[in-house]
Amino acid sequence: MTSPTPISEPTSGSTTSPDSPAAALSPASPASSIPSAVSPVLAEVVRSGFVEGRHRGSLVVLAADGSVDWSLGDVAAPVFPRSTNKPMQAAAVLRAGLDLSGERLALAAASHSGEPFHLDLVRTMLTEHGLTADHLQTPADLPLDPEEAEAYIASGRVRDRLTMNCSGKHTAMLAACALNGWPLATYLDEVHPLQQLVADGVRTASGEDVAHVGTDGCGAPLLSLSLTGLARAFRHFVMAEPGSPERRVADAMRAHPEYVAGTRRPDTWLMQALPGTLSKMGAEAVQALALPDGRALAFKIDDGATRTLGPVLARTLRLMGLDAPVLTRLEDAPLLGGGARVGEVRASF
Repeated sequence: MTSPTPISEPTSGSTTSPDSPAAALSPASPASSIPSAVSPVLAEVVRSGFVEGRHRGSLVVLAADGSVDWSLGDVAAPVFPRSTNKPMQAAAVLRAGLDLSGERLALAAASHSGEPFHLDLVRTMLTEHGLTADHLQTPADLPLDPEEAEAYIASGRVRDRLTMNCSGKHTAMLAACALNGWPLATYLDEVHPLQQLVADGVRTASGEDVAHVGTDGCGAPLLSLSLTGLARAFRHFVMAEPGSPERRVADAMRAHPEYVAGTRRPDTWLMQALPGTLSKMGAEAVQALALPDGRALAFKIDDGATRTLGPVLARTLRLMGLDAPVLTRLEDAPLLGGGARVGEVRASF
């Protein structure tokens, strides 16, 4: 297949010499994965026939044998994968000895929508392992799905730790700690035995070291990977031996995609429509996916615009040779004007 060609554009930036007085007076910059060269445009915002915005990013596609088939932008620099790390976190609780399967294991790897069936299962899992919602260290939040959030607020309820989209993952982590007699109060510390298992699993699945450790939105340690490493990790889960922790997680997610995301979420649609596909999005516009034949992809939009995920993912899958009605559903990202459709967000590669 011919690789898409990125749009060539001049790089803009400071021309200050690193040895100049101005540079010496500049505040130190935090470590960043944003490449010095300008990333290619992966999506554009079209309103009333006019391109009013562009979203840049990087994308990698792996061949069935795990080699890089094609890429756009810098796919070797570390990024924070956000919730695309959740399958690796779920595999860690299995390695810790926690016996989860089916919907429970899918929920352990979820960014759930906060629908009633999600919240009911979180409560059930807490009770099963002698825990309560008070053990959760997730920040109080509303349901992730906008429709669920509206209904939740209308019912008079307020933000809650259990409602936060990562509560299934945190419940599984706490249950693994309770099983092993590990401290519950510090289960999110980077040096905690459970988080060390997570880090080992991330390194093994991705085939690379973790360059940066941060704190995710839910409070858990956030381990950086390159986009190539992230795609490699998803491929590793799909191709793992049956019965292994990685394969058990992948199988549970694919069998119960509605627990991984929700009834109105693209990851659910994809895994339902394309049997054997493992798909997971993350905050700040990160997406990873692996097909049952070993092909995989990962991308990140630089500015974190999640409205681009569907169009960019659908375009990438089409370039990989897939054609299914779900891709038309994914790529439909309308822009409204006066309540009517006047444009769209569309892939531009």
